[in-house]
Amino acid sequence: MNLSVNIAGVEWKNPVTTASGTFGSGMEYAEYVDLNKLGAVTTKGVANVPWPGNPTPRIAETYGGMINAIGLQNPGLDTFISRDIPFLKQYDTKIIVNVCGHAPEEYLAVVERLADQPIDMMEINISCPNVNAGFLAFGQDAHHVEELTAQIKRIAKQPVIMKLTPNVTDITEIAKGAEAGGADAVSLINTLTGMKIDINRKTFALANKTGGVSGPIVKPIAVRMVYQVAQAVNIPIIGMGGISCAEDAIEFILAAASAVSVGTANFHNPAVTMEVIDGIEAYMKKNGFDSVKDMVGILAGATAVSVGTANFANPYAAKEVAEGIENYMRRYQVEDIRDLIGAVR
Repeated sequence: MNLSVNIAGVEWKNPVTTASGTFGSGMEYAEYVDLNKLGAVTTKGVANVPWPGNPTPRIAETYGGMINAIGLQNPGLDTFISRDIPFLKQYDTKIIVNVCGHAPEEYLAVVERLADQPIDMMEINISCPNVNAGFLAFGQDAHHVEELTAQIKRIAKQPVIMKLTPNVTDITEIAKGAEAGGADAVSLINTLTGMKIDINRKTFALANKTGGVSGPIVKPIAVRMVYQVAQAVNIPIIGMGGISCAEDAIEFILAAASAVSVGTANFHNPAVTMEVIDGIEAYMKKNGFDSVKDMVGILAGATAVSVGTANFANPYAAKEVAEGIENYMRRYQVEDIRDLIGAVR
């Protein structure tokens, strides 16, 4: 049984990583989680200089999840390079660095310095809903996403994942923009913009007023968006949004995510990623899947066909269809029927 997945030429031992901003760089979780078992660690957002983040309070519990306005607080690239990368290199896992910035030149400065660092991939965060910076809103405009992606790809030496916001009218247009700009993969969804009011204090629960909603409450929206994006682009998708167990992760994979990212659940169950990996393996055994690849996107295409009305005119129609499929596979050198499923999106 093969749990490995290939994301833009990078081989992960399994399809599970951690969502940026919920796992730090793994240091705090190392006593609870065997980092060697993870397919990848996706780090907290890293900027070219330290960011203080938003004023407090900046986290609140909500029905079915949480809302946060941390504001991408981080110690900056110098500290990340000297402290976090050496820590992660101790482990047999892939390193994905989440990159944030207020403007294109800030993103590019980080990408340029990371180009020669021993990391495996970069995830570009253009979709955080709780940072007071105009450029992050560019993640809601397909043209600007294409433009920034192209600029990053010109200097990046590692595969680039563009992290997409769900706070748009049509996320497929944003995904197409990222693909047109040369993105190697996309990840989605980031948090949904929300608000909570403290009725006892008669004020906003967050100093920022609004924040990003995450947790199980957003999962049906995230699964739907992953499915839609899979119909629109031909690059790998890393699915995230409300994953709390293996069953949740499997939903994303069946909807066409090549890998999944576990976020908010880490806060109340530090070992959740281990449970997700074990659960995916158990599901594969139970359902006869030889590899994760065989699971990806099976809902994006029919796995079987049924011949109906044609039988009235031709009693041999079903037999002819079966033989025709076999001839097609032979002609186009398709070795496994599963390679055809969902091939046209």
